[in-house]
Amino acid sequence: MKRIRVFFTLLVALVPIAGGAAPVDWPTKPVRIIVPFPPGQGADIIARLLSERFSDEFGQRFIVENRPGAGSMLGTAQAAKAPADGYTLLIGGTSAMVINPFLFADAGYDTLRDFAPISNVASLPMVILVRRSLPVSSIGELIQYAKAHPGKLTYGSAGNGSSHHLVMARFARMAGIDIRHVPYKGSAAAMTDLLGDNIDLLSDTLPAVTPNVTAGKVRALAISSRSRSPFMPDLPTLDESGLKGFDVTAWSGLLAPRQTPPEILDRLNAATVKALNQPDVRQRFKELSMSIIGDSRQDFERFIREELERWKVEVKSSGAKVD
Repeated sequence: MKRIRVFFTLLVALVPIAGGAAPVDWPTKPVRIIVPFPPGQGADIIARLLSERFSDEFGQRFIVENRPGAGSMLGTAQAAKAPADGYTLLIGGTSAMVINPFLFADAGYDTLRDFAPISNVASLPMVILVRRSLPVSSIGELIQYAKAHPGKLTYGSAGNGSSHHLVMARFARMAGIDIRHVPYKGSAAAMTDLLGDNIDLLSDTLPAVTPNVTAGKVRALAISSRSRSPFMPDLPTLDESGLKGFDVTAWSGLLAPRQTPPEILDRLNAATVKALNQPDVRQRFKELSMSIIGDSRQDFERFIREELERWKVEVKSSGAKVD
């Protein structure tokens, strides 16, 4: 009987507890990286760069799955509900992780409860643009023009409550101007109308606007981050332009379902940092005008908590409402 009890004690000890330690041989099958946006956007490019490096690093396929819809909430909610076994990852960013939870009564997930941060990957400051025919060449001139024509200027965004919308709403509040919001279903449609002189201005991420700025099709007036971007070093910040303290930057990072074993999260963090330090990856990010981050799990979690506090205030102050 004693031998039987010892046998069962050892057997129980060897049975893995649900949500417990990571298997030593992870991954033993393909891993999916959910991108809650269509192919070709910044988050999708980031996911594909990482998936290639992860596949080499771990000897298993890392497959990018694009799950766009509902303002990035569809794919994000799917990732939140996936098993926390290391076989589902998410590229999450500003709108999905720190804006939508305050914009919608039920986004389908809770950022802190449902997700484990792995590493922040890239920062994407926003740029304020105007149509070429608008007679302003600086933020100061734009503010003067807007005050001389209250309620006449229109700005586009990727939709109500998007980071594009909230950055412009904050700009208008701090500048004391009255400009009208025109929401679109995606930033590409807003840019199309700016190029066609159907709206007057908009804010979008640096990577998204660089081609049209470089081609001279639109005029860039300022960048939203506290510091100038190395990709447009001559472009002043909004803080420099008189809106003291203006410092808003979009971001994109790698996350997993919250109960994913820490051993897996640590390995993924190390692989992410390694990938971001490879010369060809750094060159690709440079071409895309995206600044590399590659921080620790702890730093990324701390950052997300700070961002939630920041955007909670911004959503409330903007009065943003969803249709």
